[in-house]
Amino acid sequence: MTDHDPIRQATWHAVVRGRVQGVGFREACVAEARALGVAGWVRNRPDGSVEVVLQGPPGRLARLREWLRAGPPAARVDELRVDERPPAPERFAGFERRPTG
Repeated sequence: MTDHDPIRQATWHAVVRGRVQGVGFREACVAEARALGVAGWVRNRPDGSVEVVLQGPPGRLARLREWLRAGPPAARVDELRVDERPPAPERFAGFERRPTG
């Protein structure tokens, strides 16, 4: 199977804590996800963390997870929690920034 095989799609949910708001984290995450061909979304949460839903081939998701561990240069990631989700009924067409939620 290849990286483009629709059967090998996975959905991961991530929460990033640290200095991750007000440092361009979401915009950089959108750019990184799109460059990797990962679908989903990113948003700030009221508690100061950033929430990310990733969808795509597991290898690409793993590369984005590694990026999330550090984020953009101005960020400081203190904690990254990533959980695999059951196959999502919703298929994302691309990667977007969502409003705080």
